[in-house]
Amino acid sequence: MLVRRSLSEGGSPAITIEGTTFVKAIVIALVATAFVSPARAQTMPGGFVFLRDIDPSILQDIRYAGLNNFVGRPLNGYGAAECIVKRDVGLALKAIQQALAPQKLSLKMLDCYRPARAVHDMVVWAQNGRETPAERRYNPGFSKKDLFRLGYIAERSGHSTGSAVDLTLVDLKADNSVQFDPAKAYANCTAAAGARAPEGSVDMGTGYDCSDMMAHTAASSITAAQRRWRSVLVAAMAKQGFVNYSKEWWHFSLPGAAGPAYDFPIMARHK
Repeated sequence: MLVRRSLSEGGSPAITIEGTTFVKAIVIALVATAFVSPARAQTMPGGFVFLRDIDPSILQDIRYAGLNNFVGRPLNGYGAAECIVKRDVGLALKAIQQALAPQKLSLKMLDCYRPARAVHDMVVWAQNGRETPAERRYNPGFSKKDLFRLGYIAERSGHSTGSAVDLTLVDLKADNSVQFDPAKAYANCTAAAGARAPEGSVDMGTGYDCSDMMAHTAASSITAAQRRWRSVLVAAMAKQGFVNYSKEWWHFSLPGAAGPAYDFPIMARHK
């Protein structure tokens, strides 16, 4: 490689580089830098914590990090199956877990902080004009394009603020070993627990992320036992200030913990 120093038109020194290999390397590096998304460079802000660091006894099954969800794949931004929340939310969940322990019950987190890019991923999915039988299991009564109109998906989510969580209850005395099989054709989310995709939790009357009136917290079409489990969850959460979303028995938010929406990716927790 030959480097020459000369004068530019303005009289200041300029450097000319001869050697195509070096020039190509510089160009490639500059192009790569230009396409790095600022959002991907974000790190976890102060005030956010891994729930495992607050209470490792709380079970986790972060659905959007895997295949067992209505999209059928990991959502953008879910680089690890970890529950991240605001610290106040984590401490409140720990108090709930401690209150449930004497009943041999445990919380099970299904979703926590959700990057804004994952919310956008849901929006794109809902509007792509395609719907597979596996996707339809989650909204058996209507097309997925109606999920926005009916209030099941929003273009902005409280999950992105770190103040909202999706969760269920697990009976620690029961056999919760049945695993989700992505190759199996399960019944839709309103079917009996033995026919729909396994939750590894108590029977709440529908599966998680079921867009149907049966999933409304106060639905009258479920059994007395299912209604009782929902009441146990709502009451336990309410004692620590969480408010339930009426169309989703699994969704709770903690007023006062919200703030701006974030888009930092969920990455593996360093041990």
